[in-house]
Amino acid sequence: MALSGLNSPVSRARSPVGAGSKRTHILNATGILSDMDGTLIDSTEAIVQHWKRVGEIYNIDPKTILKNSHGRRSIDVYKQIDPAKATWDYVIELERQVPERWGDSASAIPGAHELLESLESLQAKWAIVTSGTRPLVEGWLKRLNLVAPENMVTAETVVNGKPDPEGYQLGATKLGLGEDTKSVLVLEDAPAGVRAGKAAGCMVLGLATSHSVQDIKDAGADWVVRDLKSVKVQRDPFVSDRLEVQLGDLLD
Repeated sequence: MALSGLNSPVSRARSPVGAGSKRTHILNATGILSDMDGTLIDSTEAIVQHWKRVGEIYNIDPKTILKNSHGRRSIDVYKQIDPAKATWDYVIELERQVPERWGDSASAIPGAHELLESLESLQAKWAIVTSGTRPLVEGWLKRLNLVAPENMVTAETVVNGKPDPEGYQLGATKLGLGEDTKSVLVLEDAPAGVRAGKAAGCMVLGLATSHSVQDIKDAGADWVVRDLKSVKVQRDPFVSDRLEVQLGDLLD
């Protein structure tokens, strides 16, 4: 018997049944593109200390910098506060120091280790797409003992940072999925990143780790969960090169 629609992403919800039940959802994806900070790791305190240091140098309230920096590339922030320092050499050296200086304050997002290890064991197509530079990403992955993907899109490899879709489009292309982004699942915590994923034509799962559920939904996320403990992956039972992604405890 032929099964229709096996080459298209499938999404199906399971509604609550009875008191105390939790809303879940199952979808199919050909690949996963994940943001880094706020999605795989929580380096909030390290980032606060980093921008506090920058604020002291320029006599700028760190709260002002932090309000406008989350989910954006440091080089784009520097273009506003000191254009002369908005060079990759300068930004890369600054970000390289962050895990070294404040690494003890960071931790993996709950469920991150398990999800990345599952993706690796399944030999799934996945990549990190982040507003951080490569030395920053590699420093955090090593510090927190997280699986490193074969493919990354980092700040210095794109012309335009989030919310521009360039990073996620490039990530899909690196996975060989550039022509079918609608079947790619993006994991994001920041509104700018959610908008980037949607603009790239991807499905977007928002994590309510750094912003409110409403902020993430307003940015266009298709689903929202608290953290990665609510995300499980396995091979699609019908299509070998596709993943079945199970989302639990969806937030309204």
